[in-house]
Amino acid sequence: MSAKTGDGLRATQPGSVPDRWREAWESFRWNVPADFNVAHWACRRWATGTDRVALHWEDESGETRTVSYLELMQASNRLSNALATLGVRGGDRVAIILPQRPETVVSYLACYQMGAIAVPLSFLFGADALEYRLQHSGARVAIVDPVTLASVAPVRGRLAQLEHVIGCAGAAGTGLLDWDALLARASPRFECAATRPADPSTIIYTSGTTGPPKGALIPHCALIGNLSGFEHSHDGFPQDGDLFWTPADWAWTGGLWDALMPTLYHGKAIVGYRGRFEPELACRLIEKYGVRNAFLVPTAIKMMMKAVPKPRDKYAIGLRTLMSGGEALGPTVFHWCREELGVTVNEIFGQTEINYIVGNSHLLWPVRPGSMGRAYPGHRIAVIDDEGREVPRGEAGDVALNRYWIDGTPDPIFFLGYWGNEAATAAKYSGDWCRTGDQASMDEDGYLWYQGRADDVFKSAGYRIGPSEIENCIVKHPAVANCAVVPTPDPTRGALVKAFVMLTPENAPSEELKESIREHVKKFLAPYQQPREIEFVPELPMTTTGKVQRKVLREREAARHSRG
Repeated sequence: MSAKTGDGLRATQPGSVPDRWREAWESFRWNVPADFNVAHWACRRWATGTDRVALHWEDESGETRTVSYLELMQASNRLSNALATLGVRGGDRVAIILPQRPETVVSYLACYQMGAIAVPLSFLFGADALEYRLQHSGARVAIVDPVTLASVAPVRGRLAQLEHVIGCAGAAGTGLLDWDALLARASPRFECAATRPADPSTIIYTSGTTGPPKGALIPHCALIGNLSGFEHSHDGFPQDGDLFWTPADWAWTGGLWDALMPTLYHGKAIVGYRGRFEPELACRLIEKYGVRNAFLVPTAIKMMMKAVPKPRDKYAIGLRTLMSGGEALGPTVFHWCREELGVTVNEIFGQTEINYIVGNSHLLWPVRPGSMGRAYPGHRIAVIDDEGREVPRGEAGDVALNRYWIDGTPDPIFFLGYWGNEAATAAKYSGDWCRTGDQASMDEDGYLWYQGRADDVFKSAGYRIGPSEIENCIVKHPAVANCAVVPTPDPTRGALVKAFVMLTPENAPSEELKESIREHVKKFLAPYQQPREIEFVPELPMTTTGKVQRKVLREREAARHSRG
C-alpha cells in the first residue's frame, strides 16, 4: 500500500531549488485502507527473512546488537502472547517506560498487533511524573528496565490498577515479572488484530499548561498521516542506502512518530543508542553506521557546532538529509549545517495531537531561513482568529489544521481526543479547524512565520515544557508558599526553566535553599524540568480571580535580557 500519491515529484539536482510546492500539494491524495495496524505495516510485512535489518543498537557500555525484522516480529509475537496470558486485551493500556533499546520496539509492536494501547513514558521521568500518568491512563502493565524501575517502585503500591510490572535488561525485584522468562514460555506465532485505521494505538502525554498533562489518544492511521511530512522533510525518503538515526527519546512524539515508526514502515533500518547525547558521540555514530538521515533538535545541533566546529575534518559524515524541529533553528546554525555537515536542514512544525503538518522539503521548494515552512501535502493549514475565521496574509493568528483534505477525505493525522477529557478535546476545535495554540503569520507564498505561543507552554532544548507540573512539584517543598515557572531566554537551549518562588514566613532566601529546591525537583521530575534559575520574590502577579499572571513574568524576563 502507498499512503499517498503525488510522490513522484523529486528534484535530483542538489544545486537547483525549484518551487514545486503547489504542484506537490494539489496532486496529493490520501490512501487509507479499511484495515490498518501499525505492527503489520511497520514490521510484519517485512519479516520475510533474516537479512533485512530493522535496528542497529548500541549501549553506552559498549554492547551492540543488530536486529532483523524477523527477530522483531518473533519477539513481539512472544510478548503479545505473554501479555494475553496476563489478561491484557484490546483497549487495555500498557506503559512502556524504556529508553532506546530493542525491547522498546518489541513492546510497541506487541501492543499494536493485539489492539492494546501503548503508553510511552520517558525514562527521564521521576516518581511523581510517572505516578500521575500511570494513574491517569489506567495502565494495567508497565515495562521497565533497571533505571526506570527505580522510579516506578516507590509509587507502585499506590497504583491499584497496575497489575503487573515486567522487568527487562536485568531489572529485578519483588513482584517483578522477568522479560526473558515470559518470552521464553510464549509462542513465537501471533495473529495480528484487524484494527481499523481510527482504532486507538497510543496515549502520549502533553506537557500541560494551566492544568495537569493531557493524554492525547493517537489512532493507528496517524502513522499514515505522518508519512507526508516524514518523506518530504527527508527529501524523498526512502532511497537506496538510507539509514536513520535520532537521539530523540522514542517515548516522545518526535522519536516515535517522526523517526522510529516511519522508518520501519518503509522497511529501512534505524540506529538506536542508549546513553547520553554528546556531540563527539553523535559524529562517531553517524560515521560508524553510515547514517544518511537524521533528526536532531536545534539544541543538539548547536552543541555539535560548538564542540566539533569542523566535523568532516575528523569524521566521515555522509548525511543525505537532516530534519530539525521542536524550536527555531536560526540562520547561523542553518548555514553551519550546510557548510560543515554538507546538508540542508528541513525544519518542521507540529504537535502531539496533530504532528508533522508544516515544514520544508528543500529539493521541492526553497527554504526561507527563519520560516516554519509550508503546509505539507495532505494538510490544509490556515491562520485563524478567535472566532475561527482566516486572517489576512501577513497578520498573526492561531495556526490551525482542517479535519479534511481538499478532496473531502479526512486527514489521518488527527488525534482521537484527550483521554478522559472531553471538554479539553472540544476546546481544541473551532468547527473543522483544530487549533495548535501556536501563533504565526502566513505570507503570500504560504510560508508560516512563528510569533509565539498562545498559552504558557515553552520549549527548552527541544523539550516542550508546561509550567503546571513543575510548579506543583516545587510547592510541595516545605519552604515554598507559592511559585510560578516561566522561560528565561538562553542562547543555547532557546530557553531555561526559571522559577519565581514565594517562601513561607519562617524561611529566608539563601543559595542553600535554592539548591534544596532543585534537589527536591530532581527527585520527582525529569532533568529538563528542573529550574535552572530560581528567584525569590515577596509576591507573584495575580489576576483578580487568583490566577498567577505568568505573562507578566515572561515579559519581565524578556525585558531583562534585552537590556543585557
